[in-house]
Amino acid sequence: MDEGDVIFSDELNHASIIDGCRMSKAQTRVYPHRNMYALEKLLKESRHSTHRLIVTDGIFSMDGDIVPLPDLVGLAQRHECMLMVDDAHATGVLGAHGGGTGEYFDLQDKIDISMGTLGKALGGFGAFVAGSHRLREFLINRARPFIFTTGLPPAAIASGIAALELLEEEPEMRARLWENVGFFKKEVEALGFNTLQSETQIIPILVGDASLTLRMGEMLLEEGVFIQGIRPPSVPQGSSRLRITLMATHTKKELECALEVIEKVGKRLHLI
Repeated sequence: MDEGDVIFSDELNHASIIDGCRMSKAQTRVYPHRNMYALEKLLKESRHSTHRLIVTDGIFSMDGDIVPLPDLVGLAQRHECMLMVDDAHATGVLGAHGGGTGEYFDLQDKIDISMGTLGKALGGFGAFVAGSHRLREFLINRARPFIFTTGLPPAAIASGIAALELLEEEPEMRARLWENVGFFKKEVEALGFNTLQSETQIIPILVGDASLTLRMGEMLLEEGVFIQGIRPPSVPQGSSRLRITLMATHTKKELECALEVIEKVGKRLHLI
């Protein structure tokens, strides 16, 4: 994207997407989170722009909810707009084989640009962009952050390939993850905490006040449970939260222990 183009970005997109929009020099129109009516209005207003791109997270990093991809695909097709999905938190998690948001909705071939990471679920380092051959050649020759950075070490690539192979060979890992997600979210909400609209392995506990959020995180750590507190500017004022990220390797006993500590600290701080 360049000057004269328009990017449509969900208001809860990750900071890296926001920075990329700024670097592009294109006009960025931010639409309310997952609000397809507002997005369509913006698309209609910009119909005379040279190039247009909708960009979104697959799983939103601070709320844990999933993008309404079928609706986005429909809008992109109707308004002849490109679609990019950042699957940093969805790669290895969503879909029958961990293929991400596109596989989850069976719309892989409707996404023009798919981006993901070799970190997070794959446990390594680095990232990837998947798209057409023409897109690949364009980025290799024109993307400054790619051209002027150091290539990934072979060991990082090898570990990424090994992780992808494990995803295919051991689908039970994802099954365990979703069992943990279902159990833990239900129990946290039963304690009286607000987990916002989380649908995935990212489960926030809304606290609100930034200082109280950080204090709760410190008290949890003193009890042996590490949950990071998230405060502005990472999230809007008044929406500070603890951000739980579950893994397939968490045991039932570990999760039960964490829940006991969360309840204990929550009561001490009069949050429940």
